[in-house]
Amino acid sequence: MAMKLDHEDLNRLIEKISASDIQEFSLEGEDFKLEIKRNLFDQNQSSNNLVSNSTLDSKTIANQKPINDNVSVINEPDVTQVAPPGRSDLTEITSPMVGTFYRAAAPGEEPFVEEGNNIKVGQTICILEAMKLMNEIESEFNAEIVEILVENGTPVEFGQVLMRVKQS
Repeated sequence: MAMKLDHEDLNRLIEKISASDIQEFSLEGEDFKLEIKRNLFDQNQSSNNLVSNSTLDSKTIANQKPINDNVSVINEPDVTQVAPPGRSDLTEITSPMVGTFYRAAAPGEEPFVEEGNNIKVGQTICILEAMKLMNEIESEFNAEIVEILVENGTPVEFGQVLMRVKQS
């Protein structure tokens, strides 16, 4: 299946990635390769700095400027997000991929976390199934789960808010 990305698609993709907490992203097509790498934990940079190493073939970008001139970080709210506005003291845990959200390892088992639970760095908080692969999503911080915004077994979008936590 050939994948064609136009300039709009690319900009939307870069916006989505810049609004998420994804560290590295790479996408390859028949005639292009896009790599985005960033360091979110470097205190000297704002969290929205994107470093993008793009090598795009001339047919793909025939009449477009090099991508590095166009990487702009847009902080407009994403219209597709249905999560209610959050409290400023809460941290949002967003989905790193498109997939199906599961709160437990298997049907009938205890959920990994409940609202009010305290979680630790590296603790599994949910599973995202993508293309029959079960991806355990681990917490990046010590926190208390304040809200779980997605129902078990629900499809989720890349960047969708799954939970809100209060970091401890």
